[in-house]
Amino acid sequence: MITPESHPQRLRVAHLNPHSPTPFHLRPDGSVRQALAEELGLEALSRLDFQGSLRAHGSDGWLLTGTLSARVTQPCVVTLKPVRSDLKEEVRIQFTPHLSAPQGDEVEMPDETLEPLGSFIDLTAIMVEALSLALPEYPRAPGAALPDAPTAEDAPADTRRPFAGLDKLLGGGDS
Repeated sequence: MITPESHPQRLRVAHLNPHSPTPFHLRPDGSVRQALAEELGLEALSRLDFQGSLRAHGSDGWLLTGTLSARVTQPCVVTLKPVRSDLKEEVRIQFTPHLSAPQGDEVEMPDETLEPLGSFIDLTAIMVEALSLALPEYPRAPGAALPDAPTAEDAPADTRRPFAGLDKLLGGGDS
């Protein structure tokens, strides 16, 4: 069995065995989870676990498959009360040397499951990215609802007449 403490979080591609899968298991401790929670704007990250394997794919690529599970606490978008969510996401990323690294600040990747293959595969970075993508965008506390939007019938009649005295100022109307 692989223990999270003894397993590396950054794998050198040249040291991977192409004939058998390389299992991994990351379970960050409390201080790392707290730092991640602050970085991602969470109230708490009480559990985070990422495990799976990395195996050769094709003649020169690698395929990472794994499962990310986490328990996060975020503020409700309506009431700001804490909302706890249990997340479980399947992660699948194919690393290929035939894809160049993106250039610039904002780049659209053709396929989000494809990544350029470098010298290392950073499991921690993959875990953090998978967690940030799995977070609920608009967490809501049970029973929390936005108030109904006012309709045209509910709006007070507009009695202002901003151009009512304009003709008098321009000298076109009777004073």
